[in-house]
Amino acid sequence: MAENNFVYPRDVQKFGFDWGQLALTVAPEINGAKTFSGGVVDLPSGQGHSRHNHPGSEEIIFVISGEGEQMVETPEGVPVVQKVSAGCTVFVPESRFHSTLNTGKGPMQLFVVYSPAGPEKLLRELPDFRLLPKGA
Repeated sequence: MAENNFVYPRDVQKFGFDWGQLALTVAPEINGAKTFSGGVVDLPSGQGHSRHNHPGSEEIIFVISGEGEQMVETPEGVPVVQKVSAGCTVFVPESRFHSTLNTGKGPMQLFVVYSPAGPEKLLRELPDFRLLPKGA
């Protein structure tokens, strides 16, 4: 695979869901990344992804723009919800349940990183998954 070190969200097919989109810009299949994957998530106002986890992977969520509520469960399974906005970094420990909701009036944009790579492949199995063309 040729190196692809500079990738914009418009350069890749996006994963579409009822709650928003993910443009995977770093991954083994995109540019040969070996230990992690990541990309840009766009959440329309009032939308978000429900409680889920990524068995065996940690996640970083960086809020690029917008505002919302982020939930990350404690090791005992107690949900902790906090308001987040641009500039906030959220760490989701390995296999920990979490969810995100855009509570703002406008769109919310996130950059997410999974380590190790892999959770993004499971997204293709969700019932509302659709592959959107480049530039969509």
